[in-house]
Amino acid sequence: QVQLVESGGGLVQAGGSLRLSCTASGRTYTMGWFRQAPGKEREFVATISRDSGNTYYAYSVKGRFTISRDNARNTVYLQMNSLKPEDTAVYYCAAAPSGPLVLGTQARYYDSWGQGTQVTVSS
Repeated sequence: QVQLVESGGGLVQAGGSLRLSCTASGRTYTMGWFRQAPGKEREFVATISRDSGNTYYAYSVKGRFTISRDNARNTVYLQMNSLKPEDTAVYYCAAAPSGPLVLGTQARYYDSWGQGTQVTVSS
């Protein structure tokens, strides 16, 4: 397991952009972003393979969000554009252990989680 620290959350108007960062304490493999809105279950947002050759997005964010990573900095990013009020949530990054997993859309594939960063989109 690694320690993960997210940053970059905040308050933005609808249509605006934010970039979230997640820095790990060590080497990471498949990474993911999830979010949890008040009163709702945690949901998958995006995932990226270690070599950045594969990415996958939730339908609700596809075309607006971009996941990327810099392995030299042990950091994964989530660029969020055209934000909507329904994107308001606490965003969590997650790291999967070394293994055959390439992309992970389910929380059970990950064994390390950050503390979360709040994203609030006003209408």
